[in-house]
Amino acid sequence: MNARGGTVLTFGVAVALIAGVTLGNGGANVMPVFVDDFASRFAMSNSGAGLVAATQLLATAVVTLLLAKRAARPGRVRLTRLGLASAGVGFLAAAAAPDAATLILANLVLGAGLGAVYAAATAALAATDDADKASAVTISGTVAVTALLIMAVPAANHNVGEGTGFVLMALCCMAAWPLVLRLPDGPPASDGASDGVEGKGVAARPSVILLAGTALLWAVTQGAWSYASVLGRQHTAMSDSVVSAVLAVSSVVALVGAVVGPAAARRFGRMRSMAAFVTAQALAMAVLISTHEAVFFIAAAVVWQACQLAVLVQMLAAAALIDPTGRLVASLSGAGALGTGVGPLAVGAILDAAGAGVLSIFLALGTFLASLPLLSMTVAGEGASAERHSAPSPAADAG
Repeated sequence: MNARGGTVLTFGVAVALIAGVTLGNGGANVMPVFVDDFASRFAMSNSGAGLVAATQLLATAVVTLLLAKRAARPGRVRLTRLGLASAGVGFLAAAAAPDAATLILANLVLGAGLGAVYAAATAALAATDDADKASAVTISGTVAVTALLIMAVPAANHNVGEGTGFVLMALCCMAAWPLVLRLPDGPPASDGASDGVEGKGVAARPSVILLAGTALLWAVTQGAWSYASVLGRQHTAMSDSVVSAVLAVSSVVALVGAVVGPAAARRFGRMRSMAAFVTAQALAMAVLISTHEAVFFIAAAVVWQACQLAVLVQMLAAAALIDPTGRLVASLSGAGALGTGVGPLAVGAILDAAGAGVLSIFLALGTFLASLPLLSMTVAGEGASAERHSAPSPAADAG
């Protein structure tokens, strides 16, 4: 612990955070691979496979939101391990499911387990001594490990047998069991954290507007990402392999955004840098959806993904500074998971009804609208950061 009570971001702590956030959000990130498995194993239609996917994603989002308050208290390791156990059982049940009904039930169980992991792990980000660094390291590690999972899960399904990818995810839950031991814990209730932030009177409970803005932002982002490959092929005449390579490279290059985000916040101020990244993200997203030029598509994909990670890192860091108990971070993560679940459905409906040109306008406007409450939160985060740095340490008080 440092002088202000935050846990130092050691290697073990970073590994625990990365393991928890990666698995907690693993269902959403690996969902395209899961959907292929659903459809092939049970001869499901696109809507049927989408229903199974929605069951898991909504279960994760709802449980994350419901457990946000619990994740703000001590016992995060226990909560995370309970979620890992539930998710592991659900993954194994999904692998062995004999019919669609069992598959849906298994995804409900594993989705709920992942929600518990996600709530505890994201809340733990607020317990570190440097919220910006912890967020950047965790998001960067999560992106890297998720990329490995996206390659490993379909390889297991193809080389070993259908459903084996779920067994691999269950093994990952087992592997994470010892890793999450170093997860930073929540403050005791006696610290006054239940009513505010370190007794400062800042409410830990997020507003409905803030949660709605977060959900909308990630609905727009995930929805656009879900159709990026399709639009890239249709509009730019690039082949499937080239579009996939572009999106894969953009995801890796986007890690720069996780590093640049905190640096820009320190250099230009959290509010100003956040506004710049949101604006660039919205414009890049609009270009990617509407352009018919391969060069513009590639450039837009890289800029979009980098700005998205920069926004995510800054959002988590600001929430951690406002509420060191972690409840706000966990709540925003749950709202983001909810948006991730419904985004592809909404974007697909607009794309079918109005076309890519109208969709690009909707996505850009949606990004700006969703960012307003987040920008307001960023202002509060700047104030909390200034107050924290100006406050004397306990050692100074004792002297």
